[in-house]
Amino acid sequence: MKVAFITLSVEGAEVVKKAMKRFKGAHAYIHEKADANICAQRFERVTQLTEEIFNDYDGLVYVAPTGAVIRALAPMIKSKISDPAVVVLDVGARYAVSLLSGHEGGANDLSFAVANAVGAQPVISTTTEAVKDIIIGIGCRKGKEKEKIIEAINIAIDKGGVAMEQVRTLVSADVKIDETGLLDAAKELGLPIQFISSTQIRSLGGSFKTGELVEKSVNLPAVAEPAALLACTRATLILNKLNLDGITAAIAKEELI
Repeated sequence: MKVAFITLSVEGAEVVKKAMKRFKGAHAYIHEKADANICAQRFERVTQLTEEIFNDYDGLVYVAPTGAVIRALAPMIKSKISDPAVVVLDVGARYAVSLLSGHEGGANDLSFAVANAVGAQPVISTTTEAVKDIIIGIGCRKGKEKEKIIEAINIAIDKGGVAMEQVRTLVSADVKIDETGLLDAAKELGLPIQFISSTQIRSLGGSFKTGELVEKSVNLPAVAEPAALLACTRATLILNKLNLDGITAAIAKEELI
């Protein structure tokens, strides 16, 4: 996916700089008045820039106020089939909002990728994804094969009494962001995967059963249970951590309004 990052501010430029470490080959566009130390093309007006690059990229990531982004996009929008995926990040890197071409255009997937890159929460509002209420937390030893991870996920789903169609996302700790088996398992299952920051996991507290291996290998009290809870709001664990040959799996269910 050919991606461009656009921001109007110095604060946004810092977010872009962090995100682009995980988006090799992406292009950056920074407002000419933002005195930022980053290699980027400068622009004067975001509306004019959007018009110029709208059809040049598969994905546009704005680190800017949503209102400004909508005004810039409005004259260009044609179809969810042909428009690029658009994600909006706040300058605090708290939320990565799938704004345009969410499902068909790939903005939902892009929002997860951007969120994982900067430690944000992906925000998905398309009905087919938003109504799913099951989150599966996964931890694993380094080098675990995707087949073993998928097997563990299926066991957890069976024991939790839920269906794969209810699962919104897999989730793990940020120390596993490059774990090939996890990434390949999510891809084969057709599910997004979110990575929660270790700082958030440590600060959650709670009475999670600590595994000695987890503490030694990734310096965390637990992974599967806290990650599952932190990936959603109004969450309840419906399946406590299973230990499955070097893989842990837990299930959280989100209460939908």
